[in-house]
Amino acid sequence: MNGTHGGRGRRIVLWRHGQTAWNIERRFQGSLDIELTDTGVAQARRAARLLAALKPDAVIASDLKRAAATAAELSAVTGLSVTHDAGLRETYAGAWQGLTHEEIIESFGEQYAAWKRGEPVRRGGGELETEVADRAAPVVLESADKLPDEGTLVVVSHGGTIRTTIGRLLGLEPRTWEALGGLSNCCWSVLGEGARGWRLLEHNAGSLPEPVLGDDD
Repeated sequence: MNGTHGGRGRRIVLWRHGQTAWNIERRFQGSLDIELTDTGVAQARRAARLLAALKPDAVIASDLKRAAATAAELSAVTGLSVTHDAGLRETYAGAWQGLTHEEIIESFGEQYAAWKRGEPVRRGGGELETEVADRAAPVVLESADKLPDEGTLVVVSHGGTIRTTIGRLLGLEPRTWEALGGLSNCCWSVLGEGARGWRLLEHNAGSLPEPVLGDDD
C-alpha cells in the first residue's frame, strides 16, 4: 500500500499536535477530546511558520480539538482551509484512556508488556494498531492522490496514529512499528515519494531534541 503512481515526487508531512495538560501528566488521552495548553498553542504557532515555508498544497487534520487547533495555526499562516476527518483521530484505548503511564502499568501490566513486545493488543479493550492504520492511512493516501506532482500534504494528527500510518505507508510489519519511536509535541515526520514508493525522509523533526510526552495521544 504505497499510494504512488510512478513516483510523482509528492511529500507527506505528518505533524503531531501541540502540548496538552494530559501530555505533561503522561495521561493517556486516546480518543478523548483534550485541548491545547497555552504552551501548545505557542508550539503550533512556531511550527506553523516553519511548515509554511514548505508551501503545502493541502492540510488535513483529526477533528479532535488538540489537532484541529494545531492545524488552525498553519491555516492562518498559509490561507489554506483545513479538512477535518475522524479517521485521523488517536487510537481508541478503552479503559486506558484517562490513566497515567504508571496507572496503566499497575492495572494492565501484562497487556502493556505484550504491546511493547509488538504483539497485537487491544489496549484497554480498544483498537488494534492495525485497525488505526486501516482507517487513517486511506485518508492520507486519498488526499495525497489529489496533490499535484511535487506537491506537499500536511497531516495534523496524533503520535500513535502517525506512527501506525507511517508503518503502513512504508510497508513495515506491524510488530516493528514501535521501532519508529515517538514524536515530540508539534514535531513532524516527512515521507517522500520515489519510484519504489514512500520513504521516510525525516522523523521527529522541527526542534532541538525534546522529551516525548504522552506520545500515544
